[in-house]
Amino acid sequence: MMSIDQYLPVLLFILIGIVTGVAPQIIGYILGPNRPYQAKNSAYECGFEAFGDARMKFDVRYYLIAILFILFDLETALLFPWAASLKDLGMVGFLVGLEIVTILTIGFVYMWIKGALDWE
Repeated sequence: MMSIDQYLPVLLFILIGIVTGVAPQIIGYILGPNRPYQAKNSAYECGFEAFGDARMKFDVRYYLIAILFILFDLETALLFPWAASLKDLGMVGFLVGLEIVTILTIGFVYMWIKGALDWE
């Protein structure tokens, strides 16, 4: 049978996480200034009212380029630790890293050929 002593570290971790997330919001609400005025309470603070439909269509290519950037950026960032520890990884580690770089290069060329990187 499990006792509460075994769950105490987990419960303490959860409690600290909740306090860390909620306490700054409560403190900011209590201590923060509350000086509303007409411009601050308006829908937009950019100087003019909104125009057009909020449900207008956006070009999907923008999101595709953003996702591709994040993908290749993260993969490039992961190449730095691999290169730094290459001496310890040996030939197998080198070949695995080379395989990853090859797959990324094939993916990049495929996206380039398909026109995913063209911005019109």
